Amino acid sequence: MNITIYLLLASTACMTLSGLPGLLLSRRRMAGQWIALALNLLASAAGMAALLTFAGNGCQSDLMTWGWALPWGRFAVGVDVITGMFLLPILVVSALGAVYGLGYWKQAQHPGNGRKLRFFWGLMSAGMMLTTMARNGVLFLMAWEIMATAAFFLITTEDQREDVRAAGWIYLIVAHLGMICLIAMFVLLRWIDGTFNLWFTAKMPAASGVATAIFLLGLVGFGLKAGIMPLHVWLPGAHANAPSHVSALFSGVMLNIGIYGLVRIGGIFPAPPIWWGATLFIMGVGSAVVGMIFAFCQNDYKRLLAYSSIENMGIVIIGLALALIGKSIHRPDLILLGLGGALFHMLNHSLFKPLLFMGAGSILHAIHTRRIDQLGGLARKMPVTLLLFLIGAMAICGLPGLNGFVGEWLLYLAMLHTVSMGHMDAVVWLSFGVPALAVTGALAVASFVKVVGTVFLGNQRSSDLDQAHDPGFSSLVPMAILALGCMVAALVPTTITGMLVRAVQSWNQAMLSVRGSAKMPAPMHDMAILDAALLVAGILMVIAFWLIRRRKTVAPRPTWSCGYAKPTSKMQYSGASFSRMLAQLFNWMMPGRPFVLPQRGLFLQPTTLTHDASDTLLDKGLIPGFALLRRLFLWFRPLQNKPVNIYVAYMLAILLLLLLALRFQV
Repeated sequence: MNITIYLLLASTACMTLSGLPGLLLSRRRMAGQWIALALNLLASAAGMAALLTFAGNGCQSDLMTWGWALPWGRFAVGVDVITGMFLLPILVVSALGAVYGLGYWKQAQHPGNGRKLRFFWGLMSAGMMLTTMARNGVLFLMAWEIMATAAFFLITTEDQREDVRAAGWIYLIVAHLGMICLIAMFVLLRWIDGTFNLWFTAKMPAASGVATAIFLLGLVGFGLKAGIMPLHVWLPGAHANAPSHVSALFSGVMLNIGIYGLVRIGGIFPAPPIWWGATLFIMGVGSAVVGMIFAFCQNDYKRLLAYSSIENMGIVIIGLALALIGKSIHRPDLILLGLGGALFHMLNHSLFKPLLFMGAGSILHAIHTRRIDQLGGLARKMPVTLLLFLIGAMAICGLPGLNGFVGEWLLYLAMLHTVSMGHMDAVVWLSFGVPALAVTGALAVASFVKVVGTVFLGNQRSSDLDQAHDPGFSSLVPMAILALGCMVAALVPTTITGMLVRAVQSWNQAMLSVRGSAKMPAPMHDMAILDAALLVAGILMVIAFWLIRRRKTVAPRPTWSCGYAKPTSKMQYSGASFSRMLAQLFNWMMPGRPFVLPQRGLFLQPTTLTHDASDTLLDKGLIPGFALLRRLFLWFRPLQNKPVNIYVAYMLAILLLLLLALRFQV
C-alpha cells in the first residue's frame, strides 16, 4: 500500500512545481504554458495510477508518518476510501482545466497574468490534494492555507479590474475568518485526543460542550469554504469574476473540500445529537431552495452558475444531514442512502458544473459579455458548445438519463424512508424535504431553460455576435470528456455503489458489524437500465430531428406578429422577462433595480425591462455593517500617531488594569 501514498505525494509535488518553470521563461511565449500543462497532466496521471492501485488492493486504508522539524507531532499522510473519492475530482478537473486554459487563456494573449494563473493553479491543486491526505492537524492547516491563498490569487487574476479586486478581498476576509474557526476547532481536537492526529473516533460523548463547540466551529469554518447559505457571501462574486476555467476548478473541486471537512467532523463522534443533523438539514434545504431562486433571477450567466453551485452544495449537505440523523437514531439504511447520495452527488457536481463553466467560458471568450439579455441566436454559430452545454444543463437539472438524477434519487429515497421509521415524532418532518427538493429541481429546470433559450435560441440581439464561433480543439475536448462522464456515470451506478458502501463503512465503523448494512437499499441496477433506455431514446430523437430538419425545405411566408410586418430581435423573450414573475415575488429577498422603467408624459417612450438581483446578506447586511464599524473605529484614530511616551503610558495603564484584575480574582 505504500506505493499508493508515494505516488500521491509525487503527484502533489509535481502539481506544486507545474507553474514554476513558466515564471522563469518569457511572458510572451507559450513554452511555459506547455511545460505547466505537461507537468499537470503527469501529476494527474500519477494520482490516477495511485487511486487505481488503491482500488486494486481492496481500498485498504493506509497511513505513513515521518519526523519533521516542527514540534507538533509528525508529518502524517494517509489514504482511505473517503480520501480517494475527494481526490478523484481534483485530479480530473485540474488536468482538464489546464488543457482548457491552453486555448482559453493563452500566455501570448495574457502576458501580464498568464504565468501567475498557472503557478497558482498548480499550487492550489496541490494544496487541495494535501488537505485530503493530511492526518496531522498542523499539516492540514498548512495545506488549507496554501489552498486558500492560491485561490485568492486565482480570483484576482485580472487584478486591474475593480470588481475583481473587490471579489478577491471579500474572499480573503472570509477565508481568514474560516481559518480562525478551524484553528480553534483543531485546538479542541488536540485537547480531546492529546495528539495532533486527525479523524480519530472520539471517546467523549457528543453531547458535551467541547463536542458542540467542535461541531459549530467546523460548521462555520468548513461551511464557509463549501459556500452553503448563509455562509456563501464570497462565492457569487469570486466565481463570476475569475477566469472561467478557474471558476470550474472552484465550483467543481474547491467547494468539495469544505464538504470533506464536514464529512470528517461528522465521522468523529459515534452518536451525535439529533440537532446536529437537523441544523445541517435546515441549512441544506435553505441553500438548495434559496440558492436556486437567486440563480433563476440572475442576468449574468456566470453568477447564475455560481448560485446553482450553492444549490448543489445544499443538496450534498441534505444527504450528510440525513446520514448524521441516521447515526443518531441508529438507522444504517438512512446512513447509507444519505451519505451515499451526498458523495455521489458531489462526484456528479464535479462533472457537470465544470462542463457548464467551461461552456460559459467559451461564450464569454467569443462574445466578451456575461449579460444574458445581450445574447441570442448562438445555436447557429456555436452548435458544438450548445450540445455540450445542454448535456451539462440536463445533468444539473437531475433529469433521468444523466448522472444528476441518480444522486438526487438516493436522497429522495432517504427522505421517504423516514416515514417508515419508529422515531416518527423526531424525524418525520424530514419527509418535507422531498417537496423542497422537488421545488429546487423545478427551479433548476426553469433557470437553465432561461439560459439555453435566451443565449442560444431566438435571434441575435446585437451585431457584435456576428463573429461568434465554437472554441478550438483544446477547449472542446475537456468539455466533451466531462459530458461523456455525465453519461457514463448514469449508466454504471452499480460500479460506484461498492465504493459508496465502503466510504460509508469507513465513516461509520459501527456499520461493519451490522447485518445487511453492506448493501445499498436502492434499485441501482434498475436505475441504470432506466437511464440507459432514456439516454438512447434521447439520442435517437436528436438524430431523427436533425435528419428531418436537414431534408425539410422551409418556404418563406409572410409573418404576422401583433400587426408588425417584420419582427425584430426585440420581439422575443429576454432573461429578465422570463424570470420577471418569480423575481417580483421574491423582490423583498433580493432587491434590485426596477423591472420596468416608469412612463411619463402623454406619449409612450421606449422602455426597458431589466432586473439585477443583488445578494441581500452581502449588499444589504455585511457591507453596510462593516462600513458602520469603519466609521466607529475612526473615532479612535486620534489615539494613533502619538509620541513614544504616550504609548508607554498606554502600556502602564493596561498593566495596572491587569494587576487589578488579578488582585480582584485572588
